[in-house]
Amino acid sequence: MNTRTAVAAAPDPTHRLSPALVVREAAAAIDWYCRVLGARESFRLVEPGGKVGHAELVLGGNLLMLADEYPDFDALSPETIGGSPVCLHLYVDDVDARLAQAVAAGATLLRPAKDEFYGDRVGMIVDPYGHKWQLASRIENVAPEEMQRRWSEMLESV
Repeated sequence: MNTRTAVAAAPDPTHRLSPALVVREAAAAIDWYCRVLGARESFRLVEPGGKVGHAELVLGGNLLMLADEYPDFDALSPETIGGSPVCLHLYVDDVDARLAQAVAAGATLLRPAKDEFYGDRVGMIVDPYGHKWQLASRIENVAPEEMQRRWSEMLESV
């Protein structure tokens, strides 16, 4: 007989997709994401030796999971595999200030902030743990039709 109480399939049904990052030095990464990107730590599971097996942060109202590397489980950081093709997009209140803060805290600037045709001001960094972040602030609400027009116009001029 099953005595378990029924629970929802996801802890928060409005947020069903949560990135899970693998990093070297997870404790330091947690501190960096909280201090620089404004994340808030919910909890972490730590081995006796200090290795973080799992941590959960809230960032931009969403769940961000992370852990130290576990090569035996093919959980490898971007530093170990030579980079990552994934880029995380995070809206912030002031993209220019947040980019400057991130670079001052050890991030590498890939692209300075620039106003984009789709209505965002966007810049890109790589954090000290090898993950790419596209930081953005909305500067204009652009309808999909207008976005397509601007995109097509931009491609014609290239």
